[in-house]
Amino acid sequence: MPVLAGASGATLAFGPGHLDRTTAPGTPGHSVIAGHRDTRFTLLGYLRPDDPVLVQSRDGFLRDYRVTGTAIADARLPWHIPALAKGKTSLTLVTRWPLDAIVPGGPLRYLAFAEQTPSR
Repeated sequence: MPVLAGASGATLAFGPGHLDRTTAPGTPGHSVIAGHRDTRFTLLGYLRPDDPVLVQSRDGFLRDYRVTGTAIADARLPWHIPALAKGKTSLTLVTRWPLDAIVPGGPLRYLAFAEQTPSR
C-alpha cells in the first residue's frame, strides 16, 4: 500500500502516513508509519514475530524487514521502543487499539516493531 508523507488526520484519511522527524523507510535509523485500524492497518493484528514486512523505498528498491515484536502503548505516555542494535534500520507500524473498537478514538496504540534484514 502507498505510504503518504505526514500522519495528520487528513493524511491518514487517504492511507498510512510516514511520521515527520523519523527516518524515511529503508534508510538507516528508525522510521514510523501510522495508519487507521479500521482500514488498511487492520492487518497489524495478524503480524507475529519473525513475519516479513516488505517496503519499497523512494529509490524503488525493496527492503526486507522482520517483525521483532508488538506492544500496546498509551499515547498519553512516552513509548518504550525496543532498543536498536547499533547501525540497525528499524520500522514501527502504529495504529489505534483495540483493533475492533466500535467507538472511534481512545488513547491506546498498537505497535509492531520490525528490523531491516539483508536485502535480496
